[in-house]
Amino acid sequence: MRHLARLADYCSITNMHTKNLAIVWAPNLLRSKQIESACFSGTAAFMEVRIQSVVVEFILNHVDVLFSAKLSSVIREGAGVFP
Repeated sequence: MRHLARLADYCSITNMHTKNLAIVWAPNLLRSKQIESACFSGTAAFMEVRIQSVVVEFILNHVDVLFSAKLSSVIREGAGVFP
């Protein structure tokens, strides 16, 4: 994710800002067996991929916070509080 966020830093050159990167990478990063199955119609599959791209875009825009060492330590400490 950090690599993709770094790529977004060069969007003025590549035109691949976080939204474009999310659209391209979301189906691979958040792969869904339901979308791949035949039971999803075209419209439903499109909506699912759209949700995936919004999630990936959010992650790319907040990669420094989400993957920071400080947040990781808080999560680890909090995991011991609740069984």
